[in-house]
Amino acid sequence: MEQKKNLMLLKVTLIIYAVIAIVYGLCFFFIPEKLVELSGSSEPVPSSWLRWAGGVIIALGVGAILVFRNPAKQYIFVFTLALSTLLTGLALVYAWICEMVGDLWFTAMPAILMLVVSALFWWSLFLTKEVLCPKE
Repeated sequence: MEQKKNLMLLKVTLIIYAVIAIVYGLCFFFIPEKLVELSGSSEPVPSSWLRWAGGVIIALGVGAILVFRNPAKQYIFVFTLALSTLLTGLALVYAWICEMVGDLWFTAMPAILMLVVSALFWWSLFLTKEVLCPKE
């Protein structure tokens, strides 16, 4: 019973991450200029510098959906998502505090969101280690 509850936390976290990643990824991939404009930044950014990252983010979101469907032995991928959300959140907090460009909410909201999702991933890793990394 406890294992199902722990897996539920992991699965909810994976879905939250997948939605965020796919939405941001699609925006970076298809409308990077609009995303920069929405941020309130007056600095131009070449679209290709954001577009390639959109593809990577979309792929990670799809990977999260695949792990959602079968989380067994997926410790490395979930660890990678936990680490990537932590590093993303920290980078956004740094930008928020030290390099504020554009609208505050455009940096603060994803920073907080990524750190919350990261905490959920780390917690899930701890609770579901037997499923994600079984001893054989």
